[in-house]
Amino acid sequence: MSSTERRIATSVLVIGSGGSGLRAAIELAEHGTDVLVVGKRPKLDAHTSLAAGGINAALSTMDPEDSWQQHAADTVKESYFLANPHTVQIVTEGAERGIADLVRYGMPFAREEDGRISQRFFGAHTYRRTAFAGDYTGLEIQRTLLARSEELDIEILDSVYITKLLVRDNTIFGAYGFDLTTGTRYVFHADAVILAAGGHNRIWRRSSSRRDENTGDSFRLAYEAGGRIRDPELVQFHPSGLIEPENAAGTLVSEAARGEGGILRNTLGERFMSRYDPERMELSTRDRVALAAYTEIKEGRGTAHGGVWLDVSHLDRDVVMRRLPRVYQTLMELQMLDITTDPIEIAPTAHYSMGGVWVRPDDHSTDVTGLYAIGEASSGLHGANRLGGNSLIELLVFGRIVGQAAAKYSEGLDAQLRSENAVSEARAEVDTLLVSDGHENVRALQRAIRNTMTEHAGVVRDEVGLTAGLTELDEIELRIADVGVHPDIAGFSDVAHAFDLKSAALAARATLEAALERRETRGCHNRSDFPDQSASFQVNLVWSGPGEITREAIPAIPSEIGALIRTVDSTGKLVE
Repeated sequence: MSSTERRIATSVLVIGSGGSGLRAAIELAEHGTDVLVVGKRPKLDAHTSLAAGGINAALSTMDPEDSWQQHAADTVKESYFLANPHTVQIVTEGAERGIADLVRYGMPFAREEDGRISQRFFGAHTYRRTAFAGDYTGLEIQRTLLARSEELDIEILDSVYITKLLVRDNTIFGAYGFDLTTGTRYVFHADAVILAAGGHNRIWRRSSSRRDENTGDSFRLAYEAGGRIRDPELVQFHPSGLIEPENAAGTLVSEAARGEGGILRNTLGERFMSRYDPERMELSTRDRVALAAYTEIKEGRGTAHGGVWLDVSHLDRDVVMRRLPRVYQTLMELQMLDITTDPIEIAPTAHYSMGGVWVRPDDHSTDVTGLYAIGEASSGLHGANRLGGNSLIELLVFGRIVGQAAAKYSEGLDAQLRSENAVSEARAEVDTLLVSDGHENVRALQRAIRNTMTEHAGVVRDEVGLTAGLTELDEIELRIADVGVHPDIAGFSDVAHAFDLKSAALAARATLEAALERRETRGCHNRSDFPDQSASFQVNLVWSGPGEITREAIPAIPSEIGALIRTVDSTGKLVE
């Protein structure tokens, strides 16, 4: 690895170049604050670009009776009352402004003939409030934010891997990292750091995230800096991920496929949702459909590859091509499968981290002074079941708020305290990995963690399995101490994978321990040994290290939101 070490100073460092990181950087740049964005992926290929369905805001363009209060009520109810009502209010009240910002940056939303932004139904929404751009909304948002970033000359460093946050006296002063191609080291000095590096769903075997993203980096970076993790056990499993080919296992089939009339069948040809939700059938909520598919597979009515069938072949070909173009194209490319004639083999897949780094609702500050977390890295909005379309609006609302908070914090500093000792420790951590020549293979250990999590902390959990998972994780952690790391002519990704492995192990431990502690079934968290919801667990679980979990009370729901909570009929609604 190159012995070169570059020192770069900026007012605010943003880690992660997806939607939330870019929106925060735009706010900072528009405010006149110096900002630098670093990401381990190419900026055009951030995870945000995979979000298909849409973005929520009570614009009332289609249903005049909609309001931010109703959006908040739907969000709290779908969270199974684990969302922080204050966080929910900030997002739903700020959503219209978030959409307006995107429009100002040039976002090409689908519109009605009279120019209004189109909005459609998604599952568990009382009214039509999901704005969209085809079935590639996230990609258009990412492009729009990048275009605005370029107008503002925001510097974005691609392919830089952050290994450690730099802290002195519980106050952030920057981060340490290296270039994935050249190996050049970086010391970033910053007044404030915004952590926007995603969630941890890649630590399961089937995941809608791609290789080497969402491996729990945010969890590890925040925890090692002095932060805590809230609700790591609350992971949303998407009902429809592909099984084949293996290198693309977990790739999502948009739930629009069910929204447009797709039918779910087991290997016996039975339309099995009639057993689990006879009223809503395939339009049931995400957690219920995932549980139904899991149960069918577990009880032996699954396909040969351990899945179920999703069939849209009875729909008119024209409807499929017009409404599900990306699904059609994906299956053609990956399997040479024509979905207008043949069913799709799917299984539940780890999709979204609803928990994340502990943050305060008002400004998403963490336990570490000057450190903020946003997007899927953070927690508070989604509880035990995320409302479809809420993740994209969260990026915009809190991107703006956190950008403002970080700017204000930076401007108010008298001086930046640094610590050469903290930098030396970060440098030594990379040096040690570079010369590690153990017998264990990093990729094999990553797979071992993914197998453990899939086996013991999947859609359905119980005490026996979770305890076994922790025992397996103990063994894996011992093996991690004996890894061999071998940078090669193609670059230093092997070193990054070793750090990803450390992150995955930490995220797995937090998840298993919190899942063991939450002795109830609520939303995405199904405990077969505790099948009922328990009032004593209407709390957030906060993990502050191995074996350390505290229960955090959730603030009361404001009456103007509480009065609107109702069970939402899903007839004719998409369920993304």
